[in-house]
Parts: sequence; structure tokens; C-alpha cells
Amino acid sequence: MRIRVLTPLEMVLDREASRITAHGDHGFFTLLPRHVDCVATLVPGLLFVDEEVLALDEGVALKQGADVWVTVRDAVRQAPLEALRQAVEERFLTLDEHERRARSALAMLEAGTLRRLVDLR
Repeated sequence: MRIRVLTPLEMVLDREASRITAHGDHGFFTLLPRHVDCVATLVPGLLFVDEEVLALDEGVALKQGADVWVTVRDAVRQAPLEALRQAVEERFLTLDEHERRARSALAMLEAGTLRRLVDLR
């Protein structure tokens, strides 16, 4: 398989792989060359590509034939495992105040819209 890991700014990884393990919404999953095509959402965590490990922010993984595309908001490569774990905790799981307020405002808008839809019934 050929895996490509992309962020909005760069291609972080582009190489052949025989086994890919990622952290999705429902836990870890593994892709092998003969697996069926699929799409999975990724949560902040680690991506294992054979013997290499990357830290990823949230994103999407797509397997189509022999190609695997992983698109994420941010990724860290070529660091010791402890540094990768720390990057996931500090950079990807911690929301800054601006993002926290934006998500809160969006949640209030969604709740208000749902209340209005219920009232229309």
C-alpha cells in the first residue's frame, strides 16, 4: 500500500507500507493491503505505519485500492514516542479559548435550531 499523510500545509508522509494502524472514532483499526476500501474518521492520537509512529490531530483516512490517504489538521513525525504522546496531549487534545468559545456558540445555535424545529410540530 502507499500511504500519504497530508495537513493543510504539507505532505508529512509519502511511502509504501504493509500495515497501518490508526485511532478512529470507535477505537483502533488496522489496514492491510487486501482490506476492502473504506473511509474512517480519526481522533487525535497515534498513527502506526509499519515501524514508524506519527502523532495526528483529528482528520479522515481513506483507503482506495492500494492507496491510503490520511488528511489531518496537524501531524508530528520523527520524534521519540514520548514526545509524540506529549504532542497529542498538548497540541491536539487541548482547545484554545477561542476555539472553545466558537464550539460553545455553535452548540447553542444547533440547540436553538432544534428547539425551533420541535416547536413547529
